[in-house]
Amino acid sequence: METKIKTLFFVLIFSLLIAACGPSATEPVAPTEEGVREPASTDAAFPVTLEHKFGSVTIPSEPQRVITLGYSEQDPVLALGVVPVAVRYWFGDHPYAVWPWSQDELGDATPEVLNMPFGELSFETIAALQPDLIVAVHSGIVVEEYEKLAQIAPTLAQPAEYPDFGVPWQEQTRLIGQALGRSSRAEALITEVETKIANVAAMHPEFAEATIAWAMPTGEVSQFWVVGPNTPPLRFLSALGFKYPPVTAEAVGDLDSAQISGEQLNLIDTSVLILQAASDEERAAIESDALVQQLNAVKEGRLIFFVGNDPVYGALSFSTVSSLSYAVEKLLPLLVAAVDGDPATIYTQ
Repeated sequence: METKIKTLFFVLIFSLLIAACGPSATEPVAPTEEGVREPASTDAAFPVTLEHKFGSVTIPSEPQRVITLGYSEQDPVLALGVVPVAVRYWFGDHPYAVWPWSQDELGDATPEVLNMPFGELSFETIAALQPDLIVAVHSGIVVEEYEKLAQIAPTLAQPAEYPDFGVPWQEQTRLIGQALGRSSRAEALITEVETKIANVAAMHPEFAEATIAWAMPTGEVSQFWVVGPNTPPLRFLSALGFKYPPVTAEAVGDLDSAQISGEQLNLIDTSVLILQAASDEERAAIESDALVQQLNAVKEGRLIFFVGNDPVYGALSFSTVSSLSYAVEKLLPLLVAAVDGDPATIYTQ
């Protein structure tokens, strides 16, 4: 594992897998031939060569059998009009590992669901699907895994300048659009979502006066993982206008997230505090914690509490071109309610 540990990824997964153990509700099905959903819509001449963390990839022709090996990449691929032949499962009980915000784009297609935990790729299964493009921008693969995947099919890994699981949604969409020959569509989608976010920020100037933090319990009393400011979900919240406290950023440092003790809970006593619990029992334990009860964010109702596989939490976790459109709509009233400081407007699932 690299020096910059993949903390955010593990925090997001493990806090949810406690409540959603096992594979997706939809079992893997036989490979399908969905392929490209919108023919004659490419805008690039192939071959296309793209740089990434492990070198470069050349895609010789328009991909027809795409596998999304990254944990969120079914979203941009579907949004670009391509139905993957296989999708990697992350969390949640949604058909074919596709969440509500992308179900319309999935339609009646039935991609195979790849239940492959982090670090446990089945190269034989992937090869049997006969892909002509493997999208792995949000997969956290290491060089040894990349080299094996590249022997199966052209593999698009993340850009070198970003940490694992830290590629901005715009860049994720843009890279995948280039790989699929649909750059114009990708740029249009990016502009559409950026405009939605900017409009919300303009309509709610109070957000710019507020600080925000996102934390999840470690399993120990009064101890939490605090998500860092350079992760995709916090970048989105910052785009809405919220500020990440400098003292909290200093505590997290270069990591995706950092563990804090009860003596450091002031680091998450922000204008808006997002908490995630894996179960109702875990939520009750957090709410009964004497140190948590002392937080002004809790006393003043500046709390958004997600439990289990809440779709809004899922949208933030995915932080894709598709899920953020959903998050803008569904999260907005929760943020407004938290900023007003009224204890009666605490959100919980």
